[in-house]
Amino acid sequence: MSPRTVVFAGGGTAGHIQPAVAVARHWRKENPQDRILFLGTSTGLETTLIPESGFELQLIARVRVPRSLSINLLRIPAQLVRSIFDCRRALKDADVLIGFGGYVSAPAYLAAASRRIPIVIHEANAKPGWANRLGTLFTKSLAVGTPVSRGAFSSALIAGIPLRGDIAQLLHLNRDLDRNKWQDLQAQAKKSLGFDPQRPLILVFGGSQGSQVINSVIETARPRISAKSISILHSVGGSNDLPAAQEYYKAVSYIHDMATAYVAADLVIARSGAITCSEVRALGKFTIFIPLAVGNGEQALNALELVARESAVMIEQKSFTATWLVDNIDSMIDQSIANVRGIDFGDLDAAQKIAALMENALRKFKA
Repeated sequence: MSPRTVVFAGGGTAGHIQPAVAVARHWRKENPQDRILFLGTSTGLETTLIPESGFELQLIARVRVPRSLSINLLRIPAQLVRSIFDCRRALKDADVLIGFGGYVSAPAYLAAASRRIPIVIHEANAKPGWANRLGTLFTKSLAVGTPVSRGAFSSALIAGIPLRGDIAQLLHLNRDLDRNKWQDLQAQAKKSLGFDPQRPLILVFGGSQGSQVINSVIETARPRISAKSISILHSVGGSNDLPAAQEYYKAVSYIHDMATAYVAADLVIARSGAITCSEVRALGKFTIFIPLAVGNGEQALNALELVARESAVMIEQKSFTATWLVDNIDSMIDQSIANVRGIDFGDLDAAQKIAALMENALRKFKA
């Protein structure tokens, strides 16, 4: 088979990038002769995550969509045209494009359609975003992380959400461990992170960019939580100030080894992005979800399944206060201890399923 060029679109946040990287790694393993190219912008996390993953990145102009009515709306058409032309140049020799949503994907779909290049789309969220909905105008090769009830994605392949490499490797290596062995693994993970293995550990993060709202609540509540002999590992986000470490509290800008952090945690506090929901489900971690208050409501929908199976609780951002957290932290940890569902391997083969869909799209295009 002659080498092919496979282009990945999905930048901005880790939620778009990590599944793309997982699929790209699987594709490279199965097709080492192919060229893999990622599209991104100069302002997204892809500028660090993609090169660190060993893949080629080509930058395109960013389309800045304001969250409210403003004069900036008038700039969108010119930005979009420039971004489409950037994508057309990048796609000149492409054999297939796969998009994962976000502002990088929309111009890539339009450019690929104009070049008559087969398109594959993966939607991680329970409620598809606008970019991926746009992409469905040009392809029927669709995959979803969880079932979608209406629209084009209602008939998509239910592939699951590709897990990041460290978590997938953890599941593969420890697939046959019983509950007691996982507890031993948790104690080792706590020690490696510098925490007392005998104390409950809360893992807190607000997405790849961090959350000032969650950070503020933790800052106010942590003296009273620490007084309960509870430890906290807190990812504050790269754009936020790093609080000083204390005996039972450690703050970092970004957690690179999420597998170890998840294993160590007795309780997780996080936004309910699709990737986070997939990861805590895979590792059986009880979670307090605070859905992002802006957007199209997908984060609240993402968490519903885990809440229904009593593996998580969901609280609105306006109700998530330091007082609420201190008053409820003991019962949340008790619920976490009682959560006996354990690990879930449902998403372990997601990258393989999406890669198979890409091969199918290529075969159909050539037929």
